[in-house]
Order: sequence, then C-alpha cells, then structure tokens
Amino acid sequence: MTAKAAISDSKPTLYLEQSPAAAGRGASTAASASQRVATATAGELRPLRICLLGYRSHPHVGGQGIYLNYLSKALVEAGHRVDVLSGPPYPQLDPRVGLIKLPSLNLFEHGNHATALRWRHLRSFTDTFEWFSMLTGGFAEPYTFGRRMVKYLKRHRHDYDLVHDNQSLCYGLLQLPRLGLPTVATLHHPITRDRELALQAAPDWRYRLLVKRWHSFLGMQRKVVRRLEHIVTVSSRSRDDIAAAFGRPAARIDLIHNGIDTGVFAPRPHIERRPFRIMTTASADQPLKGLRYLLEAIADLRPRYPQISLLVIGKLKTDGGTRKLLDKLQLQQAVEFVSGISTEQMVDYYAEASIAVSPSLYEGFGLPAGEAMACGVPVISSDGGALPEVVGDAGVLVRAGDSDALAAALSQLLDDAERRRQLGEAGRRRVLEKFCWRVAADKFTRYYHQVIARASAGGRCGPTGDELKG
Repeated sequence: MTAKAAISDSKPTLYLEQSPAAAGRGASTAASASQRVATATAGELRPLRICLLGYRSHPHVGGQGIYLNYLSKALVEAGHRVDVLSGPPYPQLDPRVGLIKLPSLNLFEHGNHATALRWRHLRSFTDTFEWFSMLTGGFAEPYTFGRRMVKYLKRHRHDYDLVHDNQSLCYGLLQLPRLGLPTVATLHHPITRDRELALQAAPDWRYRLLVKRWHSFLGMQRKVVRRLEHIVTVSSRSRDDIAAAFGRPAARIDLIHNGIDTGVFAPRPHIERRPFRIMTTASADQPLKGLRYLLEAIADLRPRYPQISLLVIGKLKTDGGTRKLLDKLQLQQAVEFVSGISTEQMVDYYAEASIAVSPSLYEGFGLPAGEAMACGVPVISSDGGALPEVVGDAGVLVRAGDSDALAAALSQLLDDAERRRQLGEAGRRRVLEKFCWRVAADKFTRYYHQVIARASAGGRCGPTGDELKG
C-alpha cells in the first residue's frame, strides 16, 4: 500500500491506495540514447514513472475518462509505474494504477452554484476564479485544474520521468518542462467543432452568447497547443482539424490511435440477439453526437418494422431538446435510455443488439463504433470526422446528418441476416488487427523515451505521426 495525497488548494489530506511497485529512480534518458531509442522495441526500454493528467475523468462524463482508464492499464501491463492525477468526478482505474485526487469545487454536483462558495474558498484565487467563472457562464475547470496540478508537481516532480496530459491543455503544462518534466498532451479533437455545432443549434442570440462564454477556455487551449512541444492525437482526421483550428503544423502533431480492450469488448455468443434491437452510445442533448438523425430514422422505419426498438447509452434530460423530439416523433415507447452502467452491462447490451449505430456529426476517433465492432455487432456509422478511419470497410458508412440515409442502411441490414453476420465478423477482425491497447502502449513507450531523450538533448521529440503508424 502506498500513501497518496488528495490535494486541495490549501492543505493535502492523505489516504491509502494500492499502486504498482515503485520503479527505479534513475536519471532521465541521456541525449546520446536518442538514436538507440529510435530503433529499440518497447520491450528493450526501461520502465518509466508516468503521471497521467485528467481534469475530470469519470467514464460516465465522457470519453476522456475511458481513455485514461484503458491507457493507464495498458501502460502498467507494459511494465511502467503509472499515477493518474485527476479532478472530480474521479476515474475508475485498474487497482495497479495510483490515483491522486485534486479536489475542485465540482460545481456541477451542486444544486445552486451561487451558494457553493464557502469562506475558506476565498483564501484561494483558484477556487474563487472557478466559482466566479461558473456563475458568469464560463467553464474554468481545465484552467483551475492546471493551477492545482502545477502546485502538486512542484513538490513531487522527482517522482516522475514524464507527464502525459489528457486534453486539459491548460497553461500549467507550459511550466512543467521548466521543472524538468518532459510533457506530452493528447488532443482528441479540437473543441472548436463542438462550439460551432452548438452555435448552429442555438435558438436565439442570448443562447449563442452563453455558448461563446462557456467555450472561452478555447483561447487558452489554442495558445497551449501552439507552444507545447509534444502534441499527440488519435486519428489522421483529428490531426488535420487541429492544424486548421489551432494553427499548429500537422507535421508537428504526432499520431497514436486509441485502443480498445478486446478482452472485455468481445462477442458473447451465449446471449441471444434481439432481432429488431438497435443500439447507440450518445450524449442525448449534444448536437455533435447526431442522435436526432437516428431518432428520425427510427420514426421513419416504425411503420414497416413495428417491433423496432432503440437503446441509447446516455442520459436523457427531462427538459432537453431530445425529450421534446421524442414526444414529437411519438417514440416514447420505442426508445430506452440507460446511464451509469458498468462495462460488463454495456457488453451484454451489445450482445443483445442486432445493429449498433454511430450517428455522430464528428468524432475525433469513434470509440463507441470500435467497441461495438470488437463485440461482433454489425455497425452503421456516419462519415463524421475519423469514423471512416475506424470503421473502414467493416461497416456501413452513411453521410453525417442524413436521417434518410440512416433509415435506408438500417432497413437493408434488418432484412439481411447474412450481411449482419459478415459485418460482425469483419468488425471484430479489424479491431484485433488495428486497434488494441497493447499496440497503443507499445507505441507510447517508444514515444515517451524519444520525448525524454530529446528533452535531455534540448531538442524536439523526433517521430512524426506518419513514423508512428507502423
């Protein structure tokens, strides 16, 4: 057992948590090692002490928590010692991964943001800034997480060989190299796309002002992406979009695909598929996820397939736009929403589904599509963002935002059991060959060592995204 600190902005409190056995504390890789690293396999490289960062990391609040969970597990299994430094809500992690909690005000959990501030918080600029930003419609968590993170790592910088940020892209990252900590950041996709779609869906000018205020953290992220030495993304499409949105040359954005836990996300032949069950994973009221187009397709198909049903892994807001659309389309009895489920339950749901649909208008990678494929479920996907990279020819691709195309693709697969079987098998094969966390951990191991070697030499990490494809 190892003592881990739950760090507030003032005084840390200690709790006990199981973590991996400590690795040796040798000095960072020497500059002369850079050529050896370029040709070495991951198995020949020394284990590292890695600190992963996530400003909010619970898997039920988005894909970032899922990424941290599986990447940290894969890195531990590759022989590294890994700690996750996270703000609330905290991640679900493998017991071999250390968790260091950085409490925030966690204002999303408070019923009244205005009364969430306490006198003790006024002693902290970070707490006060977070509260005031939320009160005025802003989202300050990435910035305030960065301040708390730097405060912790200033005291514990000798515990780690490298820091890997998961899309907080906070100003604090720019301070870490000066502390002697080589730093990498994963940017899944530019949130500018989320902002653009939210603005398009805004009903009036007041709502558009709120959308712009909420996304004001993008100014910080743009500056950090331009200045931070090592940026990694998860797909070729994301790399191009980051270059366009943030002004960083694509040649200076490295590419390592996400992985999928093919041991957990796997077919369950003992569970019988429900003939007309469709499944999707989508945040119900985020326009980016394209759920409305799938709902419209289901409504079009109901006269021909009265048994059709849709299971949505996501939370339905009682007063949101999706609820109103369900009422308008008269789909209350045909659509079910579930949230807060375990991974095991998720895989059981995939095993029951006849078809999985990814209707997103844009995805930086498309993890739900890959997980469904790993489970042997035939997939229909939009061509939004990087989804075609993930699905390839092992699924059916339709134009993003086209409910008629979705309905036609669903109808064809519902009528063709043999085609569904073929696509299910092809999807599983594709994931095993191209997307798994063992492969991602191997690539990150080599990448980390190159970052460390180049940092020791005072230069930039070497591999481009194209070099990391192999």
